[in-house]
Amino acid sequence: MVANGNDMTDRSRDALQRDKQVAAAASALAEPLCRAEGLELVYAEYRRESTGRVLRLYIDKPGGISLDDCTRVSRQLSDILDVHLETSGPYNLEVSSPGTDRPLGKPEDFERFKGQTARIRTMQPINGRKNFKGLLKGITAEGVRLACDHGEAVIPLETIAIARLVNFNGESKCS
Repeated sequence: MVANGNDMTDRSRDALQRDKQVAAAASALAEPLCRAEGLELVYAEYRRESTGRVLRLYIDKPGGISLDDCTRVSRQLSDILDVHLETSGPYNLEVSSPGTDRPLGKPEDFERFKGQTARIRTMQPINGRKNFKGLLKGITAEGVRLACDHGEAVIPLETIAIARLVNFNGESKCS
């Protein structure tokens, strides 16, 4: 039996939702550990890649993180996830810096990084588009506000598949 395009879209959407649920569960388990280590858990993602499933956690702290920070969190978190995280199979755990294309995942991130350039991809088209790039204008009850080349877009949080800052060079240390 051949599936039509809508069935594939529904299956893809369901798989993305399951991946987001695993990432959210991993995030809930990792957050207290990161906080105890003086680190910020920036973002967690669970996805299929060419090498198999990957659970990737991005961590940060003022002044940046070191390889030792990543190693310490990875070792401690590995045991916690083995016991408490339910997945549909094996995965590789990666803990890293958010880098210059810092992921945005928490609602407060969209307010915190107001004025920065961001790329946002949605799960469903909004006004015929799924990819947006522009200046973050904050967040409202309706969604993330983004000043794009075609005007301001308001993107509901629940429709965002991935959001990242573009060429972010750290937060200003001056007030």
